[in-house]
Amino acid sequence: MADRSFLQWPFFDDAHRDLAAQVDAWAEKTLADIDHSNLDATCKTLVSALGEAGWLRLTAVDPDDPDSRIDVRSLCLMRETLARHDGLADFAFAMQGLGTGAISLFGTPEQKSRWLSLTREGRALSAFALSEPASGSDVANMAMTATRDGDDYVLDGEKTWISNGGIADVYTVFARTGEAPGAKGLSAFIVPADTPGLKVAERLDVVAPHPLARLSFDDCRVPVSAMIGEPGAGFRIAMSVLDVFRSTVAAAALGFARRALDESLKRVAERELFGAPMSELQMVQGHIADMALDVDASALLVYRAAWLKDQGAPRVSREAAMAKLYATDHAQDVIDKAVQLHGGDGVRKGHIVESLYREIRALRIYEGASDVQKVVIARQTLANAKGE
Repeated sequence: MADRSFLQWPFFDDAHRDLAAQVDAWAEKTLADIDHSNLDATCKTLVSALGEAGWLRLTAVDPDDPDSRIDVRSLCLMRETLARHDGLADFAFAMQGLGTGAISLFGTPEQKSRWLSLTREGRALSAFALSEPASGSDVANMAMTATRDGDDYVLDGEKTWISNGGIADVYTVFARTGEAPGAKGLSAFIVPADTPGLKVAERLDVVAPHPLARLSFDDCRVPVSAMIGEPGAGFRIAMSVLDVFRSTVAAAALGFARRALDESLKRVAERELFGAPMSELQMVQGHIADMALDVDASALLVYRAAWLKDQGAPRVSREAAMAKLYATDHAQDVIDKAVQLHGGDGVRKGHIVESLYREIRALRIYEGASDVQKVVIARQTLANAKGE
């Protein structure tokens, strides 16, 4: 059984502890029976199941409650627990939140009512279309344009590495509207998947199977009412969304690492080497100690960032970047040690440790690669030292 002692930390209240227990029991009962043979169909099934169980209500604000807020600790607990059970279930849950994050934080009542009522029930899949082929992490250098034409905006350009690309019902798309150079000239739009001019140019296969795509926008026309927030506010909107959801990526990595540690504990207790359980070998004990330390240190950083955001901190960029950098990089270390402890089984296709090894690598890239997180941390730390 996974360690749950961290739930007694002061970051959590009883509602969070109840949530962790309930989603763990649901995942144990439900996810083992999910058929993973068809990627797109599986993601749709998972979103539907998460919606029917009520878990997707946590991914966005309640459109009928003006005071509703996203609880980041709940998102992190959900992602950690789902990732520990099934990486694709975590992905399906996460994208419902990231894909509609801009609507939750900056959408009009009409936008929230139309879309969040669907995504929170699992009746529509969402996606976050930010990355481009040439700009990648350099969001301010985005090339895709949105040109005002009467009561419409016309979108032209490409997006790539878009999670849920090809199966989403609605995309949050960022494009250059030109109010100012660089980051100040971007805006955000809601683009339904059936909008003429939006095409799935290419489906992308990656080391851990997730639905990803390159999207093309050719004379793709959306009404002015599709804009989220104000013209030119797109960069601020995107960064605000990542400020909320970046900690949850770290939580998913934590879930993968915790599963790897659990599998390793079972392995070293059951397997004998040189006439004794593996757990009695000092080198093995050293690996277990390193893994346990990395798991707890990651959890502290993840739930500190989530707690700060839930306490009303306007920005937690530094804390969220620290959590994502440490948790994803060290989950890679934990899982690598798990592979080593499992020997040949650790690299056997279909083994849980082998699948964790493939799952974790992407988390060190998306929603800001590890090197980008270091830049965020350094800049904020330097700014704080100057009293800015």
